[in-house]
Amino acid sequence: MNNKIIIIVVSILITIGVYFYAQKGQSTDQNANTLSHTDIQLVNPDRFDELAKIPETFVLDVHTPEQTHIAGTDAFIPYDQLKENQSKLPQDKTTPILLYCRSGSMSREATQTLASMGYSTIYDLEGGTQTYREQRVGVLLQPDSQDLGTVIYGDIAKTTFTLTNNTPQPLNITKVSTSCGCTSASVERESLKPYESTTVNISFDPAVHKDDTDLGDLTRTIFIETDNLDFPKVTAEITATVVKK
Repeated sequence: MNNKIIIIVVSILITIGVYFYAQKGQSTDQNANTLSHTDIQLVNPDRFDELAKIPETFVLDVHTPEQTHIAGTDAFIPYDQLKENQSKLPQDKTTPILLYCRSGSMSREATQTLASMGYSTIYDLEGGTQTYREQRVGVLLQPDSQDLGTVIYGDIAKTTFTLTNNTPQPLNITKVSTSCGCTSASVERESLKPYESTTVNISFDPAVHKDDTDLGDLTRTIFIETDNLDFPKVTAEITATVVKK
């Protein structure tokens, strides 16, 4: 009788063991299958900037502790807290994710986590912000040009640029001007710490002169002057086609 009980217990334990082993194998296969369908690419700073300009790209800083973000970053989530903060990530798993940390080690780990979560296109900034800033020293006004499209005479078009102090020294903005009275520009902050950014607000009013001066295809320039002797002035442009109703 005792032998029968032992045999039954052993059989049950073996069955349970086989079941869980199969489940584990299935889970491993699923994870491997997910990773195999994920496109993970290392990108240099130039490629990073190109991808960041694409509206569909989601730019993510995963460095912890939190650092000064690269201009245009959409979210900050520590590399080891991605699954807990999935609500902050794009719901569409085909959305390209462009991520970075300070040196590249945390972002490398984050790529694997994002892949296991089902994201199919992941870009990782090689060398992180250290390499990015070494190759991007300067005062940057981005993008360098924006097209406002068709603007109706009498309407006011607005847009923004990002000014970044990508130097190891504090920066003071000494003057903001434009090439024409139809365009006004202002900065949200006049003093920036190293690697900080601020927004430049632009307003374009083609009817300000109350004549036909600002009709047709136009280009206007924004000038920002600073106290950095190496980068005393930066510029950007807006373009527009102005028409009357």
